[in-house]
Amino acid sequence: MAVYLDNAATTFPKPDSVYLAVEHALRDIGVGPGRGGYKRGIAASRLVFEARELLATFFAIKDSTRLVFTQNATEALNLAVNGLLHPGDHVVSTTMEHNSLVRPLHAAEERGVEVTWVTADRHGFVSTDKIAAAMRPTTRLVALSHCSNVTGTIQPVEEIGILTRKSGVLLLLDAAQSAGHIPIDVNKLNIDLLAVPGHKGLLGPQGTGFLYMAEGVDLMPLIVGGTGSFSSELGQPDVLPERYESGTMNTPGIAGLKAGIEFILETGLERIRQKETVLVSQLLHGLKDLPGVTLYGPEKHAQCGGVVSFTVDGFDPATIGFRLDNDYDISVRVGLHCAPFAHKTIGTYPGGTIRVSPGYFNSEEDIAAFLEAMRTIVSR
Repeated sequence: MAVYLDNAATTFPKPDSVYLAVEHALRDIGVGPGRGGYKRGIAASRLVFEARELLATFFAIKDSTRLVFTQNATEALNLAVNGLLHPGDHVVSTTMEHNSLVRPLHAAEERGVEVTWVTADRHGFVSTDKIAAAMRPTTRLVALSHCSNVTGTIQPVEEIGILTRKSGVLLLLDAAQSAGHIPIDVNKLNIDLLAVPGHKGLLGPQGTGFLYMAEGVDLMPLIVGGTGSFSSELGQPDVLPERYESGTMNTPGIAGLKAGIEFILETGLERIRQKETVLVSQLLHGLKDLPGVTLYGPEKHAQCGGVVSFTVDGFDPATIGFRLDNDYDISVRVGLHCAPFAHKTIGTYPGGTIRVSPGYFNSEEDIAAFLEAMRTIVSR
């Protein structure tokens, strides 16, 4: 029995409705929005509009035109960082970030932006007090992940949002590991920029995602070109969302993303969260009983997302991952998980960890099979 436990990278499988929506867009629509006034073009435009509206509702975004589609969270983060920051600006971020945020910020540093990296504790938590202490008069942005892809640590975003709003500083949230798992209300959390992938917790296909920009936030586009509108003008349109959506859109992917959101709404976000919490709890309890295992991340389950990271004394994580895959057909992630700062913070650099991330379509039997395989591996 094949067991997939790398849902933090990409959720698999998808709901059947997602596959059907992608096929419908490919077979029955076949074109992108804004590229023709014929029926197929209008159908594509309607589909993308409905997906945008649905996503806006899901994240409590009042104006859906301020939600722009990207190919993933990485592009959304690049648009936020590169489109906002100028030499002399100061940014506060943390040592728990994924390279999708670290590398754009590092590139910004090379062009004169100053970045302060606030160190998390050994469980991956970043305190609001440390964020506040790192802020300066020149601070333009606080940028961090909602939930760590290494430890599953959920950061105190509501507290940080209150701080940034009072200080007149923008808040950029990387929701790669929280969207679709944890409720996100951009107004309640005072989020100014929200980067979200479609292929993780939202259950959509790869090649989808979006960036939300609050009212008053203006970014320079990453890409300019054809938008299907204002075609007589040489300059990029100023209207949203066209200003940030040049080129033919991934209409089949957006169709699948829309279906993924519909599945979450029909199933219930709380029900999805509860099931994943049960599976994570089963994982943690089972791994604690194995000899030589060290677990990383929050001690309380309520402070943890759907990620469990661990190491085993005497074993290279890559060896564990290979044996699970080769001998048991169990898929997990091993190594640094594109977050070297995080591993230096928790003490697992350079070898990294074994990361197990169950999803809604996993079962308790899947976790039991993984734990049994681990017992056999560590006992050899």
